[in-house]
Amino acid sequence: MFQVKPIGFVENKREDLSHDFWGEEISTITLADHMKDSSLDGIDEYSHIEIIFYFDQVRDDEIEYGSKIPRNNPNYPNVGILAQRSKYRPNKLGLTTVKLLKRENRVLYVQGLDAVKGTPILDIKPVLKEYLPREEVRQPQWFSDLMKNYWL
Repeated sequence: MFQVKPIGFVENKREDLSHDFWGEEISTITLADHMKDSSLDGIDEYSHIEIIFYFDQVRDDEIEYGSKIPRNNPNYPNVGILAQRSKYRPNKLGLTTVKLLKRENRVLYVQGLDAVKGTPILDIKPVLKEYLPREEVRQPQWFSDLMKNYWL
């Protein structure tokens, strides 16, 4: 076994785990006390950062280890939990690329983070062009339909 210690926490107005309308959401990420301010030095040179977080409000009995229908929508196929971005993942890990608006000392202001108030942040990484896919990204049509209101 291993342990992961949060490096920060989310602050925003969202307290519910609803699925859509995250695009305009402005959040702050405040570093945890054990983190040094200098851990963020240079971060403001990037336009976007990746936020790895823990779905701490998902109950253990909601975790899926096999497959499920996304959002319980009968129009979508039953697919493996690892073939979707559901919060009901085995290790409750979330990953979102957000726009970095600014840094103020120990606080990052970001846009488009789909994590609710109080969510523990496990890691922050800058988005680099060289790490983006070099080929065209493909995905199933049902997922495009599912996401049509997500970032509004």
